[in-house]
Amino acid sequence: MAREEAVARGPVKSAERTVRIMEALASSPERLTLGALQELTGYPRSSLYALLRTLAGMKWIEAQDGGESAAYGIGPRALLCGTAYLDRDPALPHAVRQIERLRADVGYTTHYARLDEARVIYLATREATDSRRLTSRVGRQLPAHATALGKALMAELTAREVDALLPEPLEGLTAHTVTGRRELAEELDGVRARGWSLENEQNTPGLCCVAAAVPYRIPATDAISCSIPLDHASDQEIARVSEAVLHHRSELAGTLRREGIR
Repeated sequence: MAREEAVARGPVKSAERTVRIMEALASSPERLTLGALQELTGYPRSSLYALLRTLAGMKWIEAQDGGESAAYGIGPRALLCGTAYLDRDPALPHAVRQIERLRADVGYTTHYARLDEARVIYLATREATDSRRLTSRVGRQLPAHATALGKALMAELTAREVDALLPEPLEGLTAHTVTGRRELAEELDGVRARGWSLENEQNTPGLCCVAAAVPYRIPATDAISCSIPLDHASDQEIARVSEAVLHHRSELAGTLRREGIR
């Protein structure tokens, strides 16, 4: 009986492998072959191929070409589940309206994101009217240490919690990404002191970003941000945008608390 209870509490191997496959495909910028997925996951080739065929048959993934030479990517069923998450989030409609007002105030692209372990997931984006971005960040993930959003949210945690959260080593997305733990800890101390975070070209060349946590939960899980083209990012402009970001995050937190959303 004790052994059966221990097994019941542990992960189901096939389910865990399925999730890891989906995560690997979702995080890859291109389709992955069976061999590439085996290298990433370490799963036996025969069981991996069987899982891929099952997922493709149920349209959770798509196979380009066929057989063992196929290249796999995320399918339409995964999109439906992601959309359902957004549709059922009670905070999101309020957040969307707030970042639209923030965009109107500052004239730049605005974001709303949530901390998920050591990454941030973008839940809403409102592009600046003159934006040339061709794809939305909604549903995408970035390492928390490389984003102003992530830094604002990690500053809500203790130093020990941050250290336990982050992977080793820290991934460098650009030449400007902070990958040293001591340097990152100093940045987070600065965020705690002033109440907002700033990053310059740490995940996207040519952009800096200002962000602040939305304190409707303790610790905060969500944050809003504003992306500023680097050639506009004077000290005066950053001060103006940070003031607007703090104002709108406080408004949003107040709205969510009044609505009883936790």
